[in-house]
Amino acid sequence: MSLSGKTAVITGSTSGIGLGIARALAGAGADVVLNSFTDGDDDHALAQEIAAECNVTARYIQADMSKGDECRALIERAGRCDILVNNAGIQHVAPVDEFPVGKWDAIIAINLSSAFHTTAAALPLMRKAGWGRIINIASAHGLRASPFKSAYVAAKHGVLGLTKTVGLETAKEPVTVNAICPGYVHTPLVDAQIPDTMKQYGMGRDEVIEKVILERQPSKEFVTVDELGGLALFLCSDAAAQMTASAISVDGGWTAM
Repeated sequence: MSLSGKTAVITGSTSGIGLGIARALAGAGADVVLNSFTDGDDDHALAQEIAAECNVTARYIQADMSKGDECRALIERAGRCDILVNNAGIQHVAPVDEFPVGKWDAIIAINLSSAFHTTAAALPLMRKAGWGRIINIASAHGLRASPFKSAYVAAKHGVLGLTKTVGLETAKEPVTVNAICPGYVHTPLVDAQIPDTMKQYGMGRDEVIEKVILERQPSKEFVTVDELGGLALFLCSDAAAQMTASAISVDGGWTAM
């Protein structure tokens, strides 16, 4: 499948899931726009690296996804947006009665409201081009709850509601809107947490992964960023033209329980 001539904007894409999807789309020929809230030399160098590897145009555009005007400005600065991947997200864990108000506001803004703003800005461009794909990165927590994650669970449930609504609004158009709901994904951020978790539980690496981190994931294996990139590619293909307003679980069986 070739995405040559298409431009993909991926929020929160300098590492982890976002970067994996950006690499997959670029590998299929799409020009890509990387994004995060920083604006360092490494950010721009990463875009140059992808451009050289995949022979596409790759740019880095700084935007703070907690601010609606910057979310919309990201799409405007991109100039074109055939594929929008709403991936930016943060997490905080605390009991609801102790949850810091600032953290709640930031999680809702970055994990949910940013997708509303970017989608609203991108849809006119997709309609003008006569084709579009919106892929929202939700979570198994968009379908199941966990204690102490009130803001994250609420935001990810909201992402699924937004996905369904926009999918229905565009159902008669050549635009699809879907959500990917990963379980635990092997990213550098997760990998960095493993040594501390080993110390906390007095377990070896394999044991702490299976019994603690992947406790709810029946496969006892991490989802990989390559797997999510492959799914994003499928959602951009002609074979997925009738897939819209869907929540697709990639969680090793978690949400079947």
